[in-house]
Amino acid sequence: MAEPGEFETRIDVAGDALFRPVRAGNAFEETVSRLLQTVRLGIIAPGEALPPERDLATRFSVSRDTVRDAIRSLSDAGFLVSRRGRYGGTFVVDSLPSRGGAGVVGVLTASPPPTAEEIEDVLAVREILEVGVARRAAGMSLAAPDRELLWTRLGETSTASIADYRRLDSRLHLGIGELVGAPSLLPLLAENRMRVNELLDDIPLLQPNIEHSNAQHEAVVIAILTGDVERAGSAMLEHLEGSAALLRGFLG
Repeated sequence: MAEPGEFETRIDVAGDALFRPVRAGNAFEETVSRLLQTVRLGIIAPGEALPPERDLATRFSVSRDTVRDAIRSLSDAGFLVSRRGRYGGTFVVDSLPSRGGAGVVGVLTASPPPTAEEIEDVLAVREILEVGVARRAAGMSLAAPDRELLWTRLGETSTASIADYRRLDSRLHLGIGELVGAPSLLPLLAENRMRVNELLDDIPLLQPNIEHSNAQHEAVVIAILTGDVERAGSAMLEHLEGSAALLRGFLG
């Protein structure tokens, strides 16, 4: 266990890279990602304590509720443990999960972990496809049945159970692609979504992220339905960046 002075020195050395303010658009996901990086890189080693919540909130420029949600989620995923008493706090577990953690929806798969290059390839293709699709859909004059179907799929996703969430999330994203009406596009979207889901299946499904994703989904859908091309693109990009942060944090 590090002495207090030694611990603060280690945090200060790494602070410029990891303990810096996160982007406001995906505060929860970025906070989870940053905390994971400090654990995986050994900046906070197994058995050592995290800085207090108030200090983390200050360093990341987020609310203490966001820090608390991130810590709770990482505790549920098996990376952190809380201890009470005079020397209590939040500690890194002695033996880290090998990959994303057991999470909420099941255990980890036994497949080899993806390389950083594979993750970035999937995420880059996803951003190119889905941001473009959102912008194109927003610029179209949508028929009433298409508008109703999009709103229905948004509602299905926002009320989905944890067990059904990723399936209905996929349907919503592919549904936006269907609006564009380009037959050659859908196979590309579907193939990329399958690759995305393979990555997502190896990380925990975090309740704060579900809530955040639902709000972002709504922003995307409303922008499409109101014909706001720029907002549709920016809202989709922000949404994808949240998922990307978690994937890089857990799997990178």
